[in-house]
Amino acid sequence: MKRNHLLSLVLSAALCAGMLAGCNSGMPSSSTGSSGAAGGSQAASGDTIKVGILAPLTGDAAQYGIAASNAAKLYFDQLNAAGGVNGKSIEYILLDEKGQAADAVVAYNNLLEQGVTAIVGDVTTAPTIAVAVESASANIPMITGSATAAAVTVDPDTNAVRSNVFRSCFIDPFQGEKMASFSKEKLGAKTAAILFNSNIDYSIGLKDAFIAKAGEIGLEIVATESYADTDVDFKGQLTNINAKAPDVLFCPDYYQKVALIAPQAKEVGLTATFVGGDGWDGAIEAINDTAMIEGAYYCSGFSADDTSEAVQKFLSDYKAAYNSDPNMFAATTYDAAAILADAIKSAEDAGLTAGSDDYKAAVISAVSKTDKDYVTGHFTFDANNDPVKDAVIIKITDGKYTFDCKF
Repeated sequence: MKRNHLLSLVLSAALCAGMLAGCNSGMPSSSTGSSGAAGGSQAASGDTIKVGILAPLTGDAAQYGIAASNAAKLYFDQLNAAGGVNGKSIEYILLDEKGQAADAVVAYNNLLEQGVTAIVGDVTTAPTIAVAVESASANIPMITGSATAAAVTVDPDTNAVRSNVFRSCFIDPFQGEKMASFSKEKLGAKTAAILFNSNIDYSIGLKDAFIAKAGEIGLEIVATESYADTDVDFKGQLTNINAKAPDVLFCPDYYQKVALIAPQAKEVGLTATFVGGDGWDGAIEAINDTAMIEGAYYCSGFSADDTSEAVQKFLSDYKAAYNSDPNMFAATTYDAAAILADAIKSAEDAGLTAGSDDYKAAVISAVSKTDKDYVTGHFTFDANNDPVKDAVIIKITDGKYTFDCKF
């Protein structure tokens, strides 16, 4: 994602991509790292511990999967170079699931046959949920760096937490809550209006969370307007909003819609400060006149402008390894790999056998007890196995994305 922060709906759209011609009937392609060719049925072989990485390396979601898997590989390579986990190397086995849920399940079963003891991934929402469902019976620890839907970690039919599944990215409603609090606490807003996409779950989820949080903190919602995903004319809704003179306008949609809405907001005379979710990333590139979105704020999971030592080292290391800049998927998946490796160390410290039920349970328990700084922030996990951490607030200034603060 550079489109750094396209969210779960964009990701889910990528799932519609077909397999590339020439790929073998559903069998994922693979690569291994650290310890040479993968194989065998043991989770540990000699001085190695097998970990799977699932990602779309081909198909429409490949840009996300390549960035995420590159980051996971980078972390494990660095860990191995530093001595591994108690002297044991991580042998990672990377499989391409092509952005398809069915292929992700095939890849997951392939990883089990090869004896992995834990999984980093998947990347997009539907494949991640498919693997999460399959992984329950084997209690395989897995952590995604990018799948944001609530159903990844909580079964929507039973509301039961998927105890073996975690994520290092924040979930969609978190953004709505954060931007309501940011509007009130940092921007000094007393009133807010909302303009949302009634056909997109991402937009609806952020809208609902913003409204709920606003009610808790005393931020008055003076107008709520909606539009259909196919709409291109928003002047009616914006005129209604302008009549209420809100301090902020929360517009939780993707950058393509923002690029259409913002100029029309200026045309009707709206002066409210725009605030949004991470779907805004890409708005600068999509709009003809960046003055239309000057001064807008949105939340993200990562910013390359964050001057912290951890972020700057990650940027440098990733660029050196791959000759490209990392995006948010890369940063959060790097953290996912690090969190998992720390949990594996807990199991190793306990003298357990990799791949055993006790070992997997120890890894899961250790992840749930995480309380540590990583690249994208300080991590703990809540009761739903979602991270509790700060969001990065991005401000559009002088036609550029600028790091404003962590909030």
